[in-house]
Amino acid sequence: NSGSPQDRDQLYKMAEPSEALVETTPISGPLVEVDADDADSTYGDDSESYTTSLSSSIKNHTYENGSRYHAYRAGSYYAPNDEAENDRLDMHHHLATLLLKGKLHVAPIGSNPQRILDVGCGTGIWAIDMGPYFLFGGVIGVDLSPTQPTMTPPNVQFEVDDVEGEWTYNTPFDLIHVRFMFSASIMNWPKLVKQVFTHLEPDGWCEFKDWDFTLHSNDNSLPADSYILKYHRLLYEATDRIGRDWKPGAHLKKWVEEAGFENIQEQVLIVPLGTWPKEKHYKEIGTWHHIVKSEGLEAVSLRLFTNVLGWTQEEVLAFLTKVRAELADKKIHVHYN
Repeated sequence: NSGSPQDRDQLYKMAEPSEALVETTPISGPLVEVDADDADSTYGDDSESYTTSLSSSIKNHTYENGSRYHAYRAGSYYAPNDEAENDRLDMHHHLATLLLKGKLHVAPIGSNPQRILDVGCGTGIWAIDMGPYFLFGGVIGVDLSPTQPTMTPPNVQFEVDDVEGEWTYNTPFDLIHVRFMFSASIMNWPKLVKQVFTHLEPDGWCEFKDWDFTLHSNDNSLPADSYILKYHRLLYEATDRIGRDWKPGAHLKKWVEEAGFENIQEQVLIVPLGTWPKEKHYKEIGTWHHIVKSEGLEAVSLRLFTNVLGWTQEEVLAFLTKVRAELADKKIHVHYN
């Protein structure tokens, strides 16, 4: 337990993690200019072919705090798999494509890859979008949750499995795609990356995309007592207790180097949080990022805070109300990478 319900302020004063959670000095690379005209203090109020490999037992779910979670290897992934979360994951996919300016991938796989694997496929939206582009190849999506549609392109199929177990694929892949595994889902990242390496064709490619949840504020607009910062500290504490990495994006290059990959290319993208950027591309990214972040607060933290930190559901929801209000404050200009 991380503190009594009567004195949650003590919880915010916990020992600082070994890695910084907020960076308030300018970072290298392009800066995102604040839109001076975006001055409001808060946001406005405003088939015929399918393949399935799911058994009826795997389709079961568990329920907790009013949310639905996967039953296969229950507890391995801390976010729910209900419809609200699946909708948010699809918005997250849209955010990812915006970041890549409409591209589904950046790996130079050519026009005729034979086998593609999407690790941690979520709702399956990336695999489904990829299918029509590579009709002479096959796309496999694998996830702990059986939430993918059964009606898919003829060359797309989904499997329920734990990607941290031993992979049993007999034929190697031309592309293995691993995106947004950040929600305390992976216990052993080096092992996962090594399995990706082992199951690629000699000239195959892997593509990892994930978050570094260090907060950056180039204009020092994030207060030291910010609820956003407190939220991140609590998430770091919870994930650290269960041996999970909350900021995998920062370590991906090291992991792929250690696994033996060659021709490694790293691209660090700025992801503003909110509508504050002046430049249109960043403003659109920031708007979608705000929606994904704000609507996902409970999904990301509720199970961690109750099961790991010992909070009650009511305490978590009350705290997240304050975080959400601060996320809507346009005077705060933060971004992630």
